[in-house]
Amino acid sequence: MAELKEYVDGLPNICGSDALVERAIAAGRDQPVFLGESPIAFDRIRSAAAVALHMHQPLVPAGGQDLHTAALISNLQYMMEHPGEGDNHNAPVFCWCYRRMGEFVAQLLAEGREPRIMLEYSGTLLHGLRQMGLHDVIDSLKTVTCRPEYRRAVEWLGAPWGHAVAPSTPVQDFRLHVRAWQRHFASIFGLDALGRVRGFSPSEMALPNHPDVAYEFVKTLQECGYQWVLVQEHTLEDPATGHGPERRHLPHRLVCASSSGDTASIVAIVKTQGSDTKLVGQMQPYYEAKSLSRWELAGRSVPPLVTQIADGENGGVMMNEFPSKYFEVVREATGSPTPLMNATEYLEHLFAGGVREEDLPAVQPVMQKRIWERMRPGEGPEKLGRVIEELRREDRGFHVEGGSWTSNLSWVRGYENLLAPMDEVSALFHENVTARGFPPREHRYRNALLHLLASQTSCYRYWGQGRWTDYGREICRRAKDILTFDF
Repeated sequence: MAELKEYVDGLPNICGSDALVERAIAAGRDQPVFLGESPIAFDRIRSAAAVALHMHQPLVPAGGQDLHTAALISNLQYMMEHPGEGDNHNAPVFCWCYRRMGEFVAQLLAEGREPRIMLEYSGTLLHGLRQMGLHDVIDSLKTVTCRPEYRRAVEWLGAPWGHAVAPSTPVQDFRLHVRAWQRHFASIFGLDALGRVRGFSPSEMALPNHPDVAYEFVKTLQECGYQWVLVQEHTLEDPATGHGPERRHLPHRLVCASSSGDTASIVAIVKTQGSDTKLVGQMQPYYEAKSLSRWELAGRSVPPLVTQIADGENGGVMMNEFPSKYFEVVREATGSPTPLMNATEYLEHLFAGGVREEDLPAVQPVMQKRIWERMRPGEGPEKLGRVIEELRREDRGFHVEGGSWTSNLSWVRGYENLLAPMDEVSALFHENVTARGFPPREHRYRNALLHLLASQTSCYRYWGQGRWTDYGREICRRAKDILTFDF
């Protein structure tokens, strides 16, 4: 199979080559990724644990003194060049964190152990690493991703290219993020590696709960070839009770209905609540899993899976304590009744044992039960709008801004001065580019798309008003100029 170039005319390969990418995804869809190579005795283990590491650095207009002319560089590069500001002195350690899992996995496999890790890197980080010349980081990851003797230990999760939060990103743009990440990943690690990517990790664990946005979110993942999604426990509810999932360590079916009456569903792996970096840094999922035994599901005895994700580089625990703890747990877990497993590996064993997707308990995004108590799917977006307004008037705590790993942060409120330019750029892109049918292989399309996606990075809102919102607004300004004068 032909491979993709990583850069085209100086820009990361984030669009075009549709036929190649679709073929790679389709070719892998019905083939097991791990089952043939997994040594796990699934019918005999008691439980299992899964750990994912999220890695991200945004692009920022900081390659120079003047905000309006500064080059668009990785925030990691800015940290390297300004070590005296804040925590920027951690930049060299961050670089090591981005590289180290490749080294850890290779070492542990050489010992005869069975390490497992799920990795999720944003597109902006991958581009920034290349832009900075940190090829050793990419090469380390390539080794364990592509070489057959290593790849059973590493599962890559798809992500939005620009680390956009799904609830507040226009649905058509979110789809562009998802597809851009797939192309970029394939251009670095190969189309065969892309064909093995089955799970998706939403930025900030943000799950849309507006019915129409949630439906489009799941539909996008389905149509892009994903088979499961990682979701936060408290962003879900039981459709019958409105309460959270009772057996959170089993896979579920995330079922999303739209106001038009359409339904989409996808397997959901539930990440439990907690202080993520501390839990992963101390490998808590393994110790929790050790306390569990097999459960009944669809008349079959199955092991529960305890799953956590955390930033792979942020905080002293992840930088300093995680490595030794990871080695300790891998060595102890290998061959034990509670092994480490990656989520797709677990699902492949589960379904091979006779469990079907329709046997999994159903969940839906939080607060939707209250909506569907007042209307039925199919009664249309106008009625949905009226119901949402009624519920907002009755309860100030009701919202359809989605849920994420932190329930006390809104990705919308307080950021109107940034959201308005973002919405304007989105509208311009689809009016001047999409509607006019400009081919994705053109340089100006790729340049406009890069700026559109970069402008929607969550960091410009996560860190509050100030320099970060200025960064976001400046990228929006540049994107608007591109879309106004180049098309």
